[in-house]
Amino acid sequence: MKAMLDLVARHKTGQACGIYSVCSAHPLVIEAACVHALQGGVEVLLVEATCNQVNQDGGYTGMTPADFRDFVHAIAAKVGLPVERVLLGGDHLGPNPWTDLPAEAAMKKAEVLIEQYVAAGFRKIHADCSMSCADDPTPLPEATIARRAARLIAVAEAAQARVGGEPCVYVIGTEVPVPGGAAEDLPELEPTTPEAALATLEAHRALFAEEGLSDAWPRVIAIVVQPGVEFDHHKVIDYDRAKAAALSHAMDGQPHVVFEAHSTDYQTPRALKALVEDHFAILKVGPGVTFALREALWALDAIEREWLGEDRASGFRETAIARMQAEPKNWAKYYHAAGEALRFDLQYSLSDRIRYYWPDPQIAAAQTRMFANLTDNPPPMALVSQHLPQAHAILRDAGRPFAPADLVIAHVGVTLETYRAACTPQPEPAHV
Repeated sequence: MKAMLDLVARHKTGQACGIYSVCSAHPLVIEAACVHALQGGVEVLLVEATCNQVNQDGGYTGMTPADFRDFVHAIAAKVGLPVERVLLGGDHLGPNPWTDLPAEAAMKKAEVLIEQYVAAGFRKIHADCSMSCADDPTPLPEATIARRAARLIAVAEAAQARVGGEPCVYVIGTEVPVPGGAAEDLPELEPTTPEAALATLEAHRALFAEEGLSDAWPRVIAIVVQPGVEFDHHKVIDYDRAKAAALSHAMDGQPHVVFEAHSTDYQTPRALKALVEDHFAILKVGPGVTFALREALWALDAIEREWLGEDRASGFRETAIARMQAEPKNWAKYYHAAGEALRFDLQYSLSDRIRYYWPDPQIAAAQTRMFANLTDNPPPMALVSQHLPQAHAILRDAGRPFAPADLVIAHVGVTLETYRAACTPQPEPAHV
C-alpha cells in the first residue's frame, strides 16, 4: 500500500501530515466520505471495517469482506470518486467475534477472516489478538498477544502473495479505548507510557523475525496506543498534549512507525490537529460520523413535522425509538437508565448505539417515507436553515436543491472536514 508508506515517510521527514480512517458501514456515511474526498481534494480515502462488522459469517452488517469492498466501491463509483483513491482497511482483525470458543478454534476462524480480507483487496491490516478466548487467562499475556498477531500477519502475507496486488501494511498494538466508547463514567485517562509502547514494538519485531516475517516488518506502519482520548455516553476526554508529550516522541527513533489513535470521535479541531502534529498520524472516526448522521436525520424529522404537520409526517424519529425499545440487544449492556433518561440515551448518547438500528426494516421504511415526503414537498429555505444551517449553507453555495440525502451528506461532511483539516499540513508562511 504505497500511499500509506509514502504518508508515513512524509510524516517522518517532519511534515505534520496524517490520514483519517472512516469506520462505518452506513451507505449515507460512506457516500458522504466519498463526496467529501472528491470535493475536498483528499488524495486517498481510507475506509475500514471491523471484525464484528464484516467477517466470513457476515458480521452484524451481513457483509463478507468481498461484499463490503463491492459496497464501498459501488458508492465511490456513484459519486465519481475513482476506486484507486479508496483504500480499504481491516480494524481489530482477530478472534474477537469467536471468543466463546477455545483459543485454537477461535484463531483458526481468525485466519480465515484475515485471508478473506486480504483476498478482497484490504491492504491495511490491524492485527488485534488482545482478547481472551474461552480457555485463556485474563488478561492475556503480551507475549501471547504478539505471537498470535504474528501468526495472523503470516496468513495475510501468504494471501497477498497468492492473489497479487500491493503488499499489505500492518498496524499492531492493542492499548485502545473501548470500541464505540466507554460504557460507564470515565475516570481521568493516562496515556500509554513510552516504555510500554516500545516494549510492544520490540515484542512484535522479535516475533516477526522468529516467524520468518522480517520482510514484512518495514511495512508495520503504526502502533495503537492510548493518547489520553476517550468518550462515554455524555462526555469527552479531550486530548491533552502536555500529558502525552513523552509518548508522542517514543517513535522518533523508528523510521517507519507512527501512532494510530482510536476513539478520536468528538475531539475538537484544535485537538485533532495537535494529535497529528504529535505523531498520531492515523486518526480513526466511527461513532462521531454516525452521530452526525443521526443529527441530520433528527433535523429532517423536525423539518418534516413542522412543514407537513404531524398527520402527514412519517413518524420516523418515533419509529426509530420504538424499535430500539422493542429490540434492546444492541444497547442493553451499555445503557442503564430508565424512563426519560433512557429515552435520552437511546437518542443522544455519544456512544451512538442507535447506529446498529438504521437497517431495521421498519426504521428504513419510515426513513424512505420521510425522504419522499420532503422531496415531494420541498421545505422553504428558512426552515432548512433553522435545523441544518451548515448543510443549508453548503448546498446553497453549490447552487443545489435541498434534497434530503444531500442535506445528510453535507452535514456529515462538516465532521469529516475537521479531520481533513487536521491531517493537512499548513503551508509555510510567505517571507516578505
